[in-house]
Amino acid sequence: MSNIAGIDLGTTFSGLAILNSIGKPETVPNSDGERITPSAIYFPDDTQDTVLVGHEAINARADDVTRSARWVKRYMGDSFYPQEVMGKKWTPAELSSLILRKLKEECSKQVGEISDVVITVPAYFDEIRRKATMDAGKMAGLNVIGIVNEPTAAALFYASEHDVSGKILVFDLGGGTFDVTVMNVHGKKIDIVCSTGDHQLGGYEFDEKILENFKDVYSIEKKGDLFPTPEDRARYEIEAEDAKKSLSKRPSVKTLLVGEEGSFKYELSREKFEELISPLTARIDMLVEDVLDEAELKPNQIDRVLLVGGSTRIPVIQKRLEKMFGKPPTVAVNADECVALGAALHAGLKLMEQDASRVPSGVAAGLGDIKLKEVCGHCYGTIIATIDEETGRQILANDVLIPKNTTLPCQVERTYYTAAKGQIQIEAKVTQHVIESIDPDLVNIVSIGHLDLPPNRDVGKPVKVRYSYDTNQRMHCVFEDEESGRKLEMDIDTQAGQMSQSEVERRRSSLQVFQVE
Repeated sequence: MSNIAGIDLGTTFSGLAILNSIGKPETVPNSDGERITPSAIYFPDDTQDTVLVGHEAINARADDVTRSARWVKRYMGDSFYPQEVMGKKWTPAELSSLILRKLKEECSKQVGEISDVVITVPAYFDEIRRKATMDAGKMAGLNVIGIVNEPTAAALFYASEHDVSGKILVFDLGGGTFDVTVMNVHGKKIDIVCSTGDHQLGGYEFDEKILENFKDVYSIEKKGDLFPTPEDRARYEIEAEDAKKSLSKRPSVKTLLVGEEGSFKYELSREKFEELISPLTARIDMLVEDVLDEAELKPNQIDRVLLVGGSTRIPVIQKRLEKMFGKPPTVAVNADECVALGAALHAGLKLMEQDASRVPSGVAAGLGDIKLKEVCGHCYGTIIATIDEETGRQILANDVLIPKNTTLPCQVERTYYTAAKGQIQIEAKVTQHVIESIDPDLVNIVSIGHLDLPPNRDVGKPVKVRYSYDTNQRMHCVFEDEESGRKLEMDIDTQAGQMSQSEVERRRSSLQVFQVE
């Protein structure tokens, strides 16, 4: 029987954990003994079907950035990664699959077969990004049994290790994304209240501020360019990240800046670093305030703030949280590994739900008292024709069927009516949006389909719309003409621009030629 695993597919680092024989999650190191693996990719040679993943890929990036890919998760769900790699346009899902294969193959050598997995995503990831993450797992040869939000996974692990009770705020600041989630936790019973976040806010942005500072001070001091080529910049990406980590431990860091006009010794203070990132920390504060408003809570009503993600080690982050909540945040779990560990727990729960016979009795016993209630991170609706109350004219409006923070799983049904005599078709649009709005111009249309109607009918015939949203935060939509029984069924993952299962399989086969090291 294969291991039950959870994978934290991160922007800067990824990790894998399995459930042991008594249902406890354990991190599995890669072949180098590292418990987390850098999410970096490098193709070393045109003629060899080899791809480097991890620290080697980061170091090699400075030789030729056109052969490398980093921070892929920030583009998950986009049609293509923004930079061609080896002269090819890769999708983020394809590149991510190579990172997942690295984890699968190297960890399997140590603990045995790894197939059934849950992969984590930021809580605010939309349907397109969730589907792309699942596609990446399938292209890596994994059986993706579910998706779980990163703060939920962290809270699962935290609650399994500690006796917790009350309102918990999970503050998840990673290498490239930020999530903040409020939940009610009582022992191993976890009820998610609400989440918000930003998939372009994390350690990457902090590194960029240091890079800009290096470039500016060198230009002032030496009147030259610190990194005239992309490869020069790649070398300083490593330097900037190291400086950031050092400033979490000591008040200043010294570095030698070497550019086209010679070298220059520079000392960056923690105070200067905090000034550089102040616009980012202000944005973080705003998002924390937003989630508290959604939860209808004051800071003093939060019983504990739980830190997740490597970027929470930055002292100013912890200081600002302590000032806001009047108590120091909790660093009681491994900030780098807790998401993967919680994902493994979620994988066990998901497999028990799908097919309990595949879960060993010891594992099932260990998971038996864990209870989880998730919520959807967006509003979902459809575009309808309605009458404007002020003008009396017919207008298009977005009607919300599933509000944000609705407990999952859920199913909502609503009846609408045809708008015109002799109407022969309905354009069915599924909308997704963070803030509830009736304005169709302010929402995202995530799927479009057409339902053909019988001819020669009167106006006002009923059309039933049903949205079903599961615990993987994936949705199935049905538009049904009640009189004729004609139906249009849509899974959000079948929309234009997303890969079909046959296309996922084709790309998986094409990627098998690469040996991941």
